[in-house]
Amino acid sequence: MSSTTCTIRPATEADLPAVVAAYAEHSAHERTHTAYTVFQEGVYPTERDARAALQEGALHVALLGDTLAGSIICNEREPGEYASVPWPARERRPEARALVLHLLMVRPCMAGRGMGTALVRYACELARGRGLDVVRLDTGMQNLPARHLYQKLGFAVICGGCMKIGGVLEHKDHLFLERELSDLS
Repeated sequence: MSSTTCTIRPATEADLPAVVAAYAEHSAHERTHTAYTVFQEGVYPTERDARAALQEGALHVALLGDTLAGSIICNEREPGEYASVPWPARERRPEARALVLHLLMVRPCMAGRGMGTALVRYACELARGRGLDVVRLDTGMQNLPARHLYQKLGFAVICGGCMKIGGVLEHKDHLFLERELSDLS
């Protein structure tokens, strides 16, 4: 996806240092401002998480010019907690296939420029291009900016529950959201 201000594309090895630096920038920002995530520097997210996503072709980056503005991980791997979520698309059509969004990260210095919106829209188009039926994600109940973004983009909150974020951080107040692609506008 390209526009006059933003380019979003699959990440390359050359992008990895900037993605990891963005994770550190985010952690530093949350130490001195309101913390909306429960991420822990050195625990999650880490270079290992970004590298694993890069190697599976799931890491995507948003650039303003040559500057990293944000990143997102998109794959079809649902965390174990998703099995107990009463996903409407799955209940209507058990064969429905989903793209799962993980670790949407917009650099704090890029906030307010539409990068989160652009990354989520890109992911929805990526899912549609792959012939998938739905996009799913999870976020913390306390993450008001993310909740607002996802609901603005048509994601419905399905339920709340516990989640082991990144497979390592326990969080009891988590929300599970879904957007069917048939209503993508």
